[in-house]
Amino acid sequence: MLREDFVWMAGGPQGSGVDSGTNIFARACCYGGLHVYGKREYHSNIKGLHSYFQVRVSPKEIQADVDRVDLLAAFDAETVVRHIWEVSPGGGIIVDAETLETKIDEIKTLTSAFKADFQKNLESRGVRAETLDELLKAAKKENNIKVYAIPYTDVLREVAEEIHEEKLSRLTRMINVLTLGVSLALVNYEREPVERAIKTIFGEKNKIVQMNIVAFDKSYRYARRTFGDDFGYKLETISTEEKRIFLQGTQAVALGKLVGGCRFQSYYPITPAADESEYLEENEILELIGDRNPGSILVMQTEDEIAAINMAIGAALTGARAATSTSGPGFSLMVEGLGWAGNNEVPVVVNYYQRGAPSTGLPTRHGQADLRFAMHASHGEFPRIVLCSGDIQECFYDAARAFNYAERYQMPVIHLIDKALANSSKSYKMFDINQIRIERGQLLGEKDVGNEEYLRFKFTESGLSPRAPLGTSNIVFWNSGDEHDPLGHINEESTNRTLMLEKRMKKLELADREIPLEERVNFFGDEEAPNTVVSWGSPKGAVIEALERILGEGYKMNFIQVRMPLPLPKDYLAEKLERAEKKIVVEGNYMAQLAGVIREQTGIDMDYFVLKWNGRPISSDEVYDAFKLIMEEKAPRRQVLNRGS
Repeated sequence: MLREDFVWMAGGPQGSGVDSGTNIFARACCYGGLHVYGKREYHSNIKGLHSYFQVRVSPKEIQADVDRVDLLAAFDAETVVRHIWEVSPGGGIIVDAETLETKIDEIKTLTSAFKADFQKNLESRGVRAETLDELLKAAKKENNIKVYAIPYTDVLREVAEEIHEEKLSRLTRMINVLTLGVSLALVNYEREPVERAIKTIFGEKNKIVQMNIVAFDKSYRYARRTFGDDFGYKLETISTEEKRIFLQGTQAVALGKLVGGCRFQSYYPITPAADESEYLEENEILELIGDRNPGSILVMQTEDEIAAINMAIGAALTGARAATSTSGPGFSLMVEGLGWAGNNEVPVVVNYYQRGAPSTGLPTRHGQADLRFAMHASHGEFPRIVLCSGDIQECFYDAARAFNYAERYQMPVIHLIDKALANSSKSYKMFDINQIRIERGQLLGEKDVGNEEYLRFKFTESGLSPRAPLGTSNIVFWNSGDEHDPLGHINEESTNRTLMLEKRMKKLELADREIPLEERVNFFGDEEAPNTVVSWGSPKGAVIEALERILGEGYKMNFIQVRMPLPLPKDYLAEKLERAEKKIVVEGNYMAQLAGVIREQTGIDMDYFVLKWNGRPISSDEVYDAFKLIMEEKAPRRQVLNRGS
């Protein structure tokens, strides 16, 4: 059967090659002209616990992940146990033949809580299964699942013989490529794109490239010879001349920073933000990009997050476009520095990756509950802009645009992303760097000041004072954490305090008036539709796909994606929402934080809340189901989503 989309999942212990194997699969599909969306999940330990990577491919562009799996490639027994009921009816499971007699209760990496829930699930299905083989037979009976037990050790012996490797133990890490070969053989996918992907992943390591190509070839041939077209799904390449890019969310942010002129990045390693800084470290020396000058970016790993934001602030004061990247616990440490930057009108950018919280929370799991924190972090009142990306493409353009906002309005900008975007991968039409403009605001040089006394914090009608970098010849000014006068000297007088706080806050009012609406919200659908959905961040793709399905059934809905909650485009939102018969918000948090912000600033409350906070991204399937209940007048006011393993 030729499907419009196909969902493949690989799972196994962390460190077993799940990531590299899946990246080969995804790139092979991209090279074959297909669109790809990948979702990566992993435990918060270095090695050993379960991780998995789901890849959805289609001839059409994909916006989000779904809840089903068509073909599960299991590197170990735990993967089968954890994901067996996610496999769609008629789907398949690839398993190591040597694990079939594994007793489920003896899989040490399964927690007692999971085992208890799993046993209840089996009982509800009327299934008794003590071993993996019995479990697979039950799935075959219930959902017509096809099981492909592969003698990986025998296939590895063939690989060892061809590459003249005497010790088989040295090849066990190649199980991922063997599984890949079996998977692509079952869907009869062309081999050339796969070999090209292997070469891309392993780069110039020719020996490793050849070893993996041999492993892929052996397993592919074994599966074609043994199973033929038994699986029934066929994944076909398509011809396209469109140039595409395939990348992870953190990579998109890093690339946006480079093109946007960022030349200093500080960070302390923290999940999932560190991936961005490490990618920048790998690409510190810049090549010529269009007509932009080549150069380099300085990436500094600091001793903690306090140092990270303070170093970024220092770099910004010298005139460099500077940023720091962190996640929730790190941002908690940065807030005093953030307040200092607000008080001194420093154009520093913070790329903030949300994850499960509070405290350490879920270090490697999804979260979308930090909107309020980003908007109000640090004591007192000072302006900042909060910018929220909704997909990987927006991550790229927003990462560059954040520096324009910071420098034009001389204030901190918080670019709020989340773990789902950070660790997802997607294919896109090649980004257009010509869309990015560098706007540095009122930045002065020595010749611009002349012989006049320079007032860094000069009172102006707009609140903006011309900004000169530290070290500019013949320019002197002071920076302090205390309140200060226009020159920067500490000043506690009431009149000065009133004027200076008003000066700073007027800049946010200016940003609210000047920043184009199309950079603050996205609108999808029919303007006249009576039902309106509002969301922000990574649920964007799931909402768009669910909307397409619900519209196809004759219901009328539209969608407003809020990209800039601070300053909030409140007049636009009020005008749209006042006309809506049903107002629905979709968010990945308990308190419906965006809905609360909208209610505060417009007086409009939402009618329905679709919420999720279990540490997993929102899928298009569960959003569609929630919308359907609302449209059929069967939904409670508050629906809590809880899918995902």
